[in-house]
Amino acid sequence: MFNRPTYLNKLISFKDHELIKVITGIRRCGKSSLLMLFAEYLESVGINKDNILRINFEDLEYGNMTYLELNDFIKDKLSSTEGKLYILLDEIQKIDKWELAVNSLRLDSRTDMYITGSNAYMLSSQLSTYLSGRYVEIKMQPLTFKEFLEFYNNVDMPREAKFNAYLKYGGMPGLVLFNFNEELITQTLDGIFSTVLTKDIIEQADVRDPALIKKITKFLADNIGNNISINKIKNTLVSQNTVSKGIKPSTIDNYIMLLENAFVFYNASRYDIKGKEYLKTQGKYYMADTGLRNFFLGFKGEDKGHLIENVVYLELLHRGYNISIGKIDTKEVDFIATKFNEKLYVQVSDTLLEESTRTREFASLKAINDNFEKIILTLDSMFVGTNDDGIKVLNLIDWLVE
Repeated sequence: MFNRPTYLNKLISFKDHELIKVITGIRRCGKSSLLMLFAEYLESVGINKDNILRINFEDLEYGNMTYLELNDFIKDKLSSTEGKLYILLDEIQKIDKWELAVNSLRLDSRTDMYITGSNAYMLSSQLSTYLSGRYVEIKMQPLTFKEFLEFYNNVDMPREAKFNAYLKYGGMPGLVLFNFNEELITQTLDGIFSTVLTKDIIEQADVRDPALIKKITKFLADNIGNNISINKIKNTLVSQNTVSKGIKPSTIDNYIMLLENAFVFYNASRYDIKGKEYLKTQGKYYMADTGLRNFFLGFKGEDKGHLIENVVYLELLHRGYNISIGKIDTKEVDFIATKFNEKLYVQVSDTLLEESTRTREFASLKAINDNFEKIILTLDSMFVGTNDDGIKVLNLIDWLVE
């Protein structure tokens, strides 16, 4: 089993704190493996196996368990165990009213609880109601490119070729078993998306029009990095004769929210840098994994610029930034990344060979009148190292693995 030290170290840092540790993320991004890694860590530091309780609610043995039975089951375990009990509950959203059991169990000082879930709405709503201020969320994603290189360390392939494979197949950890076999990868991604669509969206929200969810998913996947409004989605689908003219924008908006709650897409709002306010329209969407995106669109591989922009968005998210899209007058800044007192402006371009492209990318950043860091990420090597008016040009791959 491969290590994910970024996430494991976060769990370790919260070990024995009374806060409930909540691990969220799209299905198959590695949440269950992380719990197993953490259980191995607990044993390595001297915790007895009897003091580690791991339940996966995808297992039929626990599939029909009620929240009351869960509460009684764990309390029986507590009564027969000496010392602290480390409770690892995987895919807990399968249990109706699970939050009542967790809230009850946390009252016992001998419990240290870790839970995972694949639906942001269920976790955030129940946690905010019953466990407000008593939990910490650890947001997990598929592999970053740096992790991807570690997972595929034994594959004899140049780094640039691995990056192209990462763009094409994405970073779902389980794909490492297939050694870039496209047929097996396609079957696996199909299974992941079908499970997300069925279990985390259609079943959880009792969706009446599953076909519309797929149409919206295809539109968003095909338009990652483009400015999008609900009306634009509606008008496009109507013009394609895939939905009726009478469809309500609120229906489309609700279905997009379901896709976001299942961690399939992330939304980045537009921010007026000069006016210092967020704009209500024309945000952008990015997909949780480029492999899922390419699978859904058929591995067409003809828009590398959008793919690398998606990768940069996910990397900034992984590094803990809050991300928005910048607008300054008529110019666009790909990303404004902020955390605490830090701010980073980022432009992304697969190539800077065309003078018009270089002029455009630099002009957007030069228009910003502050002293925060400004960078341009590119796959070109010719202009790497350029420092124009404090704006640095960096190699994208080097930046991803730094």
